Amino acid sequence: MSNKTNYSYIGIAFVILVFGIWFVPKIIDRITNQDTVRNDNRSQQVSKTDFSKPEESDLVFININGTPKKVPEFSFTNQDGKTITQQDYLGKVYVVEFFFTTCPTICPRMNENLVQIQNEFKDFENFGVASFSIMPKVDTPEVLKVYAEKYGITNPNWNLLTGDQDAIFELANIGFNIFVGEDETVEAGFEHSGNFALIDKNGFIRSRQDDFGNPKIFYSGIISEAEKVDEDGQKEEISMLKQDIAKLLKE
Repeated sequence: MSNKTNYSYIGIAFVILVFGIWFVPKIIDRITNQDTVRNDNRSQQVSKTDFSKPEESDLVFININGTPKKVPEFSFTNQDGKTITQQDYLGKVYVVEFFFTTCPTICPRMNENLVQIQNEFKDFENFGVASFSIMPKVDTPEVLKVYAEKYGITNPNWNLLTGDQDAIFELANIGFNIFVGEDETVEAGFEHSGNFALIDKNGFIRSRQDDFGNPKIFYSGIISEAEKVDEDGQKEEISMLKQDIAKLLKE
């Protein structure tokens, strides 16, 4: 074989070597980046799919004589003057509270916590709140409208409701087992629980279980997440409520 031929082979080998050094890493890098992007997109899609897929939660039903307790029928007027019934909440996960706009003690704290929850789930059209006034003679739709604006209530599924006082008291004390009552000896003349009830998409009252396997039934609405505990050492349950709302939204 001539030296000229040898030099030709050496030249070709050198070109191939240079090509490999220059182009192969770029091809590998491009493939890697494309795979990364593809994998990232796939991960995001799976995350969305997982959340939208119906999934049974570990939250229990509140059974009365072996029958799951459901929200009873109601019909009241909201802050926009519209009639709202339990049917308007079907297909939605929602929180129930009983309050009044002139409450000087726990109500402001309860509604500040609910506004925080509202903002947490602002992207969910099937989340709502039902706030029943226990002082309907004062809390007209117009008064409730001003109250909603004051607290930054923007969720279209958050209804502040007013109507017949006896019907509201019965709904609270019997329908939800959340205490409300009149008491002239206390400030503002009314007493009521600071608890929230959590309702699923089918109108059933749901909750998690305590350490003994019993349903907690309610969530304390007075202590904020930031406070963590009150002066009596009671722990906040807003973070717990948020977790359970998310669970029911997946069902």
